[in-house]
Amino acid sequence: MIDVLLLRFDAPLMAFGGVAIDNLGVTRRFPGRATLTGLLGNALGYLHREADKLDALQRRLRYAARCDRTGREIVDYQTVDLNPETSPFMEEGWTTSGVPEGRGGGKEAREGTHIRYRHYLADALYTVAVTLRPAEDTPTLDDLYTVLREPARPLFIGRKCCLPAAPLLLGRAQAETLLPALEAVPRPPRAEAAGPLSAWWPGDEDTDRASARLIPITDDRDWTNQIHVGRRWMHEGTING
Repeated sequence: MIDVLLLRFDAPLMAFGGVAIDNLGVTRRFPGRATLTGLLGNALGYLHREADKLDALQRRLRYAARCDRTGREIVDYQTVDLNPETSPFMEEGWTTSGVPEGRGGGKEAREGTHIRYRHYLADALYTVAVTLRPAEDTPTLDDLYTVLREPARPLFIGRKCCLPAAPLLLGRAQAETLLPALEAVPRPPRAEAAGPLSAWWPGDEDTDRASARLIPITDDRDWTNQIHVGRRWMHEGTING
């Protein structure tokens, strides 16, 4: 048996970052390990520059995710004038901690007009089961349970504008694997009314479901260089809920 944390992702907007292409900030259909690492690392109070802590947490994370409500994908066209001579209010940005944050990099990164397209999922709803391997290392699942109830900083689902509409933590469970733990969570009121629900679960979990297929995903993040890396296998299929 394994210990499992159960999470509910419910927000007007959420974003599950995938491999970025130029100025296109895409979102995948399901949350990945990088999304969960960022969320849990934020709750723990980790900083972006603490790449070693984030990498260690990411390697230990195992998850299964169920799409309870599909929602729809929208694209936000964003432009920002970063030149302090034409836009003096852009000299400083503000973090959620209220601390001024300057913009680094070369001249092109610090000045001029920055244009990008960011993809979001609107009105979607997900249930996620998370565990850690090995379970005895720090942080433990007990630590994650505690900080999700009282996080070090405000939490968001993918990007800072994606604020949860309800508490993220549903509770805890024990199960043989992640899939039955996920399937045992009742369908929430806003979920799709009937029929099986789409899901992802670890590729090394045995399954005899006719709907399941193995798919390659790139859902890890190089936290030093801030890019998506690697390739893993996950099951994609439908489950009851």
